[in-house]
Order: sequence, then C-alpha cells, then structure tokens
Amino acid sequence: MHNFGPYIRQRREALRADDPRFSVRQVAMRIGVEPSYLSKVERQLEAPPSEPKIRALAKDLDEDPDFLLAIAGKISDDLREVICHRPQLLSQLIRELKNLPDDAVLRIVHKARSGNR
Repeated sequence: MHNFGPYIRQRREALRADDPRFSVRQVAMRIGVEPSYLSKVERQLEAPPSEPKIRALAKDLDEDPDFLLAIAGKISDDLREVICHRPQLLSQLIRELKNLPDDAVLRIVHKARSGNR
C-alpha cells in the first residue's frame, strides 16, 4: 500500500469541492462498498479493495486504473496473465526497464507496437 488511501481521499475531496456527488457515501455507493469501509481505506485503516473495486473507483474518480492498482501494491489480472505466460523473459525485461529514463521506455513501447501491426 503506497499511499493509496490518502491519494484516493485527496482526489475525491478535490472533486467534491466542485461536485457534492463525491462524498464518501456517494462514491462508496457507486463502487459497491460500504461508506465506512471506503473511509477506513482512505485513512489506511483497511487494505485497498479488490481489483474490480479499484477499477470502479478509478472510473468514478477519472483516474488511470493501472496507476491506482500500482499505488495499492497490486498488479492487474491481465498483466499477471501476460507475465505468467513468459515469466523469465518478461521478468528480465521489467528489471532492465526499471532504470531506463521514460523516453527510452517509450521508444521501446512504440517499437513493440509497430512490430504488432
């Protein structure tokens, strides 16, 4: 859990400043959890919710679901499946990418995309 709760609270409160629909109660209702649970998650008294709930929260707060999953210390099921398909190769790739600057990683991503076409 890498500041997931405080980040969610800050984001939700920022949205609530302009729109009262972003109260703890209403956000919790929209994503299908109890308001007390969401409040505890925001205060880091509970672990982040499941991937489907985090995805619902991302949609509700207009956030990137992969970012929210990452700060929750989770990896999406689809990425887990990809990694499990070629664990040695992809583990090595991820470790090599770790220290590269963003522009170098983006070049690799663009090259991989153009290779799939």
